[in-house]
Amino acid sequence: MRHANLPGPGDATYKVRRGDTLYAIAWHSNNDYREVARWNGIRSPYTIYPGQVLRLRPPPAPPRKKTRAPSREQNKAAVPRAPSRTASQPPKPQATRPAPRKESASSNRQLRWAWPANGPLKSRYKANDPLRKGIKLGGQPGEPVRAAEGGKVMYSGSGLIGYGRLIIIKHNDKYLSAYGHNRKLLVEQGQQVTKGQKIAELGTSNDGKPLLHFEIRRRGKPVDPLALLPRR
Repeated sequence: MRHANLPGPGDATYKVRRGDTLYAIAWHSNNDYREVARWNGIRSPYTIYPGQVLRLRPPPAPPRKKTRAPSREQNKAAVPRAPSRTASQPPKPQATRPAPRKESASSNRQLRWAWPANGPLKSRYKANDPLRKGIKLGGQPGEPVRAAEGGKVMYSGSGLIGYGRLIIIKHNDKYLSAYGHNRKLLVEQGQQVTKGQKIAELGTSNDGKPLLHFEIRRRGKPVDPLALLPRR
C-alpha cells in the first residue's frame, strides 16, 4: 500500500521530494498536519521544499535543570529588609494569565456527514489494520463520488501510492476525509466544495473491480466512518 519513498506510521523523519505537500506527508504518516508543522517550525501556508528533512515525531522534551538547595548564607542574604516608612512604593502589578487559545469558528461547526457514494458496503473499517483504515463502497465505474461534508480540497492527485486518484478534504480544524481509487477527479487543490457536491467519478481498485475507498480522520488518526455516517 505504501511506496518506499513515502513516510509510514513508524517513520521518525521524512525527506521531502518534489511534488510533496505537508498534508499528504502527514496523511501517510498518520499525523495531524498542524502537529507536523509545529514540530518543524513551519507556519501557514505550510510551504515545504525538496530535500527538507521533516520530523514526524514530537521532539524530545528538554532536560530539567537541577536546582541546589540554598545555603544558610544565601538564605540570610535573601531576607528582605523592611521598607522605609517615608518611601512610597507603587503597588506591584498582578500577574495575568494568558487567555486560552480559542479554536476557529470552523472547528466548532457541527458536521453532518453524508454517504460519498450510493454503492453497497464492501469492506468495513478495522482499528490498527493498515489495509482497513476506512470503508470500501462498490458501484459502477463513472458513478458520482460526492463530498461527505463541505470543506476545502487539500489534495487532489495520484501521488500517494495505494490510493489511486485521491481527494482529501479538510472540513474543520479536526476532521479530514479522503476519497480514493477514482476514475476522474473533478476538483482541484485549494478549491472549496459543498456537502453533496460531485467531486469525482468512481473508479476501480487494483483488481479491476469498481470501488471507492473512503476515510475519515480526526486530528490525523483514522476513525470508523460508519460511526459518523447516517444509517442507510
